[in-house]
Amino acid sequence: MANKVPLVTATFWVIKILSTTVGETFSDYLTVNVGLGPVLTDGLVFVVLAAALILQASSRRYTPWIYWLSVVLVSISGTQITDFLTDTLGISLYVSTTLFAVLLAVVFTVWYRQEMTLSITAINTPRREAFYWAAILTTFALGTATGDLATEALGLGFRNGALLFGGAFLVTLVLWRVETWQVPAFWAAYILTRPLGAAVGDLLTQDQSLGGFSLGATRTSMLFFAVIVVLVAREQVAATRAGSHAEGKSGRASLGRPADLVWAAAGIVAVVGIGSWMSAGAAGQSAGSAAAVKQASSSKLGDLSSFAVIIDDVNALTAKGDLAGAKARIKDLEVAWDAAEAGLKPRSPNDWHALDGAIDGALTALRADSTSQARCGAAMKTLEKTLKHLQA
Repeated sequence: MANKVPLVTATFWVIKILSTTVGETFSDYLTVNVGLGPVLTDGLVFVVLAAALILQASSRRYTPWIYWLSVVLVSISGTQITDFLTDTLGISLYVSTTLFAVLLAVVFTVWYRQEMTLSITAINTPRREAFYWAAILTTFALGTATGDLATEALGLGFRNGALLFGGAFLVTLVLWRVETWQVPAFWAAYILTRPLGAAVGDLLTQDQSLGGFSLGATRTSMLFFAVIVVLVAREQVAATRAGSHAEGKSGRASLGRPADLVWAAAGIVAVVGIGSWMSAGAAGQSAGSAAAVKQASSSKLGDLSSFAVIIDDVNALTAKGDLAGAKARIKDLEVAWDAAEAGLKPRSPNDWHALDGAIDGALTALRADSTSQARCGAAMKTLEKTLKHLQA
């Protein structure tokens, strides 16, 4: 077989970083906005991922659209695995980060003993391809855990996270240019693109009151997805014209030909330019809505008044016995809370988890197959009490 993975160029890194945000946002959209829930979303993503990897394995050469579809799906799956360990099983981020680091070391050790190389310039046998995708999945899980640990447990936030991971990523690119460091630097950069992409995505999506640009998840995802489609289409056309995946003539790493640099730069300019333009439009809307909301008592998480308004509405509907209306209204709380997670959580992880658990309790009560006004009322009182305690 020809080499089944792309040459590492400037466009490769741009697509990789943008695909992280698109994958994570799409997963959240299915889970929260569509209402599939984490279990159904996880199952659906793993099924589609399996189909994509089968399609990737059946191809005899590098096919850009298949490869990048697989990367996006692996991105979602790696995030879901980490979130399951942290949110469902309650495993510490320190433990999960260590676990995935050890697992990745095991994958690399077995890969090297079998093939005597970890290079990606010759992924041209089924076994090498299996090792490659196992490493890719593990790097995404490790990158998710590392990013969450830095932004949550260490309280960096997405702004500082973008600077930290962006700087570390640039350092790995410099080391990648050194022949003896090519392989470890590539995999280190691959791990860093996961938290870097998440931090950049959060910077654009979060409300300006939380330090973001107020684009929202939908507009940010559409912008990133459009840039990805253009860059992948360009890769597809180039691969089709070449007829096979050509190897570089030099063993020295580079960011590709001048054309690759131009296309990558155009993608970055499009994201920054269009993002800034949309952010300017969203600024007025954000300021207007902020002025209309009464400021709540101070809390470590900041202003929680917008959530308090929804909670009051759900409480009123529950008290009247309108459980269907309460169930519909609490959906707004779920969506708003999920959208603000990246901005609120780093401020006070313990307070965030306390309120998140109370919200989950209310959601479970109102969405139960067999529920009652008393049960829903008790769950809402717990939620209201938790909110007031945090604001005290």
